[in-house]
Amino acid sequence: MQLPTEFIPSLRGVPGFDAEAFIAVHTDSTPVTSLRLNPMKPAKWEQGWNLSQVPWCEEGRYLSQRPSFTLDPLMHAGAYYVQEASSMFIRHILEKLFQPEAKINIVDVCAAPGGKATLLAAYFQQALLVANEVIKSRVPILEENLIKWGTPNTIVTNNDPAQLGRVQGFFDLMLVDAPCSGSGLFRKDPLAVSEWSKEQVALCGRRQERILSDVLPALREGGILIYATCSFSPEEDEDITRWLIDEMDMEAIHLEINAEWGIVNSQFPGCFRFFPDRLQGEGFYVAVLRKKAPVDFFSGREAGLEKVNSLKSQLFSNVFGLESNHHLFQQSGAVRIFPEQHWPALCLLAGCLYIKRAGIELGQEKGKDVVPSHEWAMMWGNKLGWPTLRIGKEEALAYLGRQPLQLSLEKGWSLLNYNECFLGWVKNAGSRLNNYYPSEWRIRLLSGG
Repeated sequence: MQLPTEFIPSLRGVPGFDAEAFIAVHTDSTPVTSLRLNPMKPAKWEQGWNLSQVPWCEEGRYLSQRPSFTLDPLMHAGAYYVQEASSMFIRHILEKLFQPEAKINIVDVCAAPGGKATLLAAYFQQALLVANEVIKSRVPILEENLIKWGTPNTIVTNNDPAQLGRVQGFFDLMLVDAPCSGSGLFRKDPLAVSEWSKEQVALCGRRQERILSDVLPALREGGILIYATCSFSPEEDEDITRWLIDEMDMEAIHLEINAEWGIVNSQFPGCFRFFPDRLQGEGFYVAVLRKKAPVDFFSGREAGLEKVNSLKSQLFSNVFGLESNHHLFQQSGAVRIFPEQHWPALCLLAGCLYIKRAGIELGQEKGKDVVPSHEWAMMWGNKLGWPTLRIGKEEALAYLGRQPLQLSLEKGWSLLNYNECFLGWVKNAGSRLNNYYPSEWRIRLLSGG
């Protein structure tokens, strides 16, 4: 790899930077592959991938080599998320500052494609998570990954940070994994090498300040900000942290880490750097800060979400065996559920934000039949009352590719289960077997197939 000419000199004096070791690791080594398990979808593993522990993340695992994840049905079932190991350090931060059962409001401001959003959802199973993405074209992949992860307490939004900022004092925890120059991913993304320049770094720094200044009003007094980049440049890392402290009334929070992990303590408490020559992971910077400035709590007008009439509500509750801790509402003809404890918050946010998706879609009523949704199949928990068929890998891949299936099923709807994880719905219509895997997610098993 030929690093940009101005890159190495720009990092002189950066904490933990060793030019010789840095150049060597970018010349003579390849990135490690890692994934993070979904704790609510424990699967039966047969791949023989030789998994080993990521030290700062309980669910994180390293792989000895990179397999074809596309051809692993467990990935499509949401049993794990392929994620860079360094960014899993967010899990350690959460563990040090919050209890998993905390019923707090969280926003992931730049959430696509969903790695950190699914990490937040896995740790906080009782919290409300708003996963926002400002770029419209990136929202579908965020939705897909959250649907596969299976969490019901998530709202997906498509808003500019300034729009989020109007929800003053609403969030207890804010994650800003900011758009950056991408130098931390040089080993994985050759395009990032060719696009890097000092001008691009300066541009990213200005963009990061704008995002933060726009969105910080939404963080309550005493709330926690986790700011992260995959850049090595101090202009995007320590300089932004200093600006947050000096200009935005934030304070850095000291966090203990294990010295054996190889993570570098930066210039401020609670600020850390990851170098691939020091640990198994790519370049990453993260800062943990607390908001000192007082802020008035947002008091907007609640939006009226479309209600489900009592007959339909009873029907869906019976069909899906719903508990009383969920609220039903209707959107685009489909019935959805949302945790009862967060329903007032959803109504409040719906009055001022563009909400793309909230909760879990149960399905749609068509005539006398209820067509169950793929979202419900992916949701955490048991699916009691529904016929289930366990299938092997060959059958699972045929299903994911929406190919013809030869399965012995009773008439009506059935769930397919691969290695203890649900893949989705099929329906025996009598004369044919219908594959209900989402067509837009279909995998290609063969070129042109």
